[in-house]
Formats: sequence, structure tokens, C-alpha cells
Amino acid sequence: MKVGFIGLGAMGSAMASNLIKAGHEVTVWNRSPGPTEPLASLGAKVVKTADRAVLGDALFSMLANDQAVRDVFLAGRLLDAMDKGIVHVNHATISVALAKELAAEHAKRGIDYVAAPVFGRPDVAAAGKLNIVAAGRPGVIERVRPLLETMGSRIWPLGDAPERANVVKIAGNFMLGAAIESMAEASALTRAHGVSAADFLEVMTSTLFASPAFQGYAKLIAEQRYTPAGFALPLGYKDIGLALSAADATRVPLPLASLLHDSLLEALSAGDEDVDWSIMAQVAARRAHLDERKL
Repeated sequence: MKVGFIGLGAMGSAMASNLIKAGHEVTVWNRSPGPTEPLASLGAKVVKTADRAVLGDALFSMLANDQAVRDVFLAGRLLDAMDKGIVHVNHATISVALAKELAAEHAKRGIDYVAAPVFGRPDVAAAGKLNIVAAGRPGVIERVRPLLETMGSRIWPLGDAPERANVVKIAGNFMLGAAIESMAEASALTRAHGVSAADFLEVMTSTLFASPAFQGYAKLIAEQRYTPAGFALPLGYKDIGLALSAADATRVPLPLASLLHDSLLEALSAGDEDVDWSIMAQVAARRAHLDERKL
């Protein structure tokens, strides 16, 4: 199939590379040209303007946040340049409010739209094993299912309304943040009593919490390996903010999300930006007046 891909950060680049390797004709565009070079070496066609990437069977986009999506598709009028027969698959983690607005703007122009945020870090994306939550008209999802299956191990349909996929992604990231915060605080407690974070987390993730999410983040915390960031701190802070905004809109109390928001903000205020959001373990250590170098 002839597909476009916009937004080539660590996740987008890995996903686009799997489409190329599967034999699809992939055209790529990124606001900064650097990330397009490795994809060009794999066989992607690189274009200088976004409107040249929206002329095929499907367009995939993986932009960083609401502002980037709004700048490219709405303010940048990219929606107006898209082929009417194309399917836009938006993988970005965006607010529920913008998700609803995008669905309406696509419908107004007669363009098929699927919200398909993903669960998985860049290494999972590179392996083509993402979990993809997808919402949109069932027939439209089926049209792009073969492409999604190239990038993911499972597709999770969530109904017609695209924003459903976005709220599931936001809620899922909220749960991941809560897992990190719980390990950060519990590790500070055990360390204060002479048990290292590594020893404590090995016990927990081999028994009560033997799941990939806990195991992966526990390893980062135990090794103090916060760079390179698999999921950057500013993105985590953004996503917890999205959860709070979605909760405000429907009057759903999320007291734990407020705590996470403050922990992430505290990490940012310490000057930590180009790090993984598991850096919250250092926040917990500082609060307990523990030596951050001896986790």
C-alpha cells in the first residue's frame, strides 16, 4: 500500500521502519529533517512539505502533543490537502477535547479517521510488538488493520468514537505513572531500613508484581538508568495533565493523578528533562533525604 508517515521521533521512526520493511511504499515527513535520513536508507521517500505525504491509501501520524497536532493538521491546514479516499490514523497521545475536535474536522471534510494510540516503548515499537488501541468506524479500522498489524502484536478495537482510544491511552499512562510512583516511594522506605532498591524490587517484580511494566521500570530504577529516555519526563508530565483535564471535564476525582502531577513537576523543577519519567525514584529519595547515588 501507499502510505505516509508524519512525526518521526523514536516511536514514529520505529513504526515507519516496520512499514517499509513489510514492503509498503512509505513517504515520510518530519518537522526537523534529521530523523528522515535513516528511513530514506531503508527505502522511504522523503518529502520537504507535509502535503506531499498525504496522497496515498493511509496516513499515519505520531506527533508529540496537542500543540504539534494542532499546528500541523489544523493551523497548518494539512487536513485540507488530504486525499478524500485516505484514512488518517493518528497515534498521538492527545487530549480528549482535541480528539473530539479532530474527529469532527475530519468528518466535515469527508476524511476517514482512526485514533490509534499505542502502548510500548521504542524497543517494543522496533520489534513490531506494540499494543494498539483503535477507535473509529469498524469498516475503516479493517481497511488499515493489515498496516496496524505490521506495527503491533495486537489491535484493540474500542468502538466508533475516536476519543475512546485516547482516553484509554491516557488512563493507561496514568496507571503506569502510579506504578512508578509506588515503586519509588516503597524503595525509599526499604532503603531507609538498609535494603537496597535493587534487592527490594527484584523480590517484588518476581512475586507480587511480576508483570512487564513493573519489571521494566524496576530495572531502570534499580540501575538508575534514566537516559536515554524510553518515555521522556516532559511527556509523562503532559500525559498526567491530560488525565486531570479529562477528569475535570467529567467530574471524576483523580487524587492520585494530582500527586503524580506534583512528583513529575518536582522532577522537572530540578532541571531533569532529557530523562525517563522513572526519575521519580530520585524525587522520592530526595524527599526522604537519602543519598540518590546509592539506590
